[in-house]
Amino acid sequence: MIPLCAPENAKLPTALALGSFDGLHLGHKKVIKAILKEPIGIPTVVSFWPHPREVLFGESRLRLDLPNEKTSLLEPLGIEQLVLVPFNKTLASKSAETFVDEILVKTLQAKHIAVGENFRFGRNREGDISTLKRIGESLGIKVSIVPILEDDNGRLSSSRIRKALNEGDLKHAKYLLKRPYTFMGMVEKGRGLGKTIGWPTANLKIDGRKFLPTLGVYAAWASIANKKERFSAVMNIGPQPTIDPNSLSAVEVHLLDKKINLLGQELIIEPVQRIRLQQKFESIEALSKQITLDAILAKEILANDL
Repeated sequence: MIPLCAPENAKLPTALALGSFDGLHLGHKKVIKAILKEPIGIPTVVSFWPHPREVLFGESRLRLDLPNEKTSLLEPLGIEQLVLVPFNKTLASKSAETFVDEILVKTLQAKHIAVGENFRFGRNREGDISTLKRIGESLGIKVSIVPILEDDNGRLSSSRIRKALNEGDLKHAKYLLKRPYTFMGMVEKGRGLGKTIGWPTANLKIDGRKFLPTLGVYAAWASIANKKERFSAVMNIGPQPTIDPNSLSAVEVHLLDKKINLLGQELIIEPVQRIRLQQKFESIEALSKQITLDAILAKEILANDL
């Protein structure tokens, strides 16, 4: 896997694609391809961590791709390293010229810089693509500006992917990503409530910075990290309104027709289709009957997703 590193540890000199690249859709890939056309530096993706809006405005910005997930997505594209620039108020206060000089030129020794045409940088977002081109020309750095990619519904963006996931529309999210949306979680010991009603579940501990689909019951694929076999499953994202109305939101996965001790294992989950919204049932028996129906429907959905 390609290295994930701080700017001072990067292999030099670099040809770098600069941006958040969250979701790594086709628009992002066009920016990345721009630095691969000419071998004038180590092919590098440079992003900020945490997201600038978290630092500047206190917004919570959950990621479609966490850094360790992003490295595995970038490597097949020809990228050799992912550099995360620590974003803080000191960096935010630097002018556009100072940012390019200190980070991109002196630290990363950029020979080629590629960005999307809507890229902004520097104090108060004062720098734009014309600023970057001007600075690049003065320093002899090649600058590639990549047009925004659109389809019939508008600009391809991470926001559209988030909207699809917020609506439980995994099919549209997959279309935008050109790959299934997945997340990982470590199986930890739960309270065993699912087992008491005949539906034992693996309770997943998910990185709190990861963006998840909206609450509901899903047909999903589950696989153990670093193993090829995948298992059909029913997944619940949310609290347990029937069993424990005061429970916190959680991710629970029940493998269909398979009994495996998953405690302590890291699972990779690929939600395929939302089956229904969460609801509170009149009794545990009614809940168990509904889960039986959910399992039947999940098997049908996954049988068509092979």
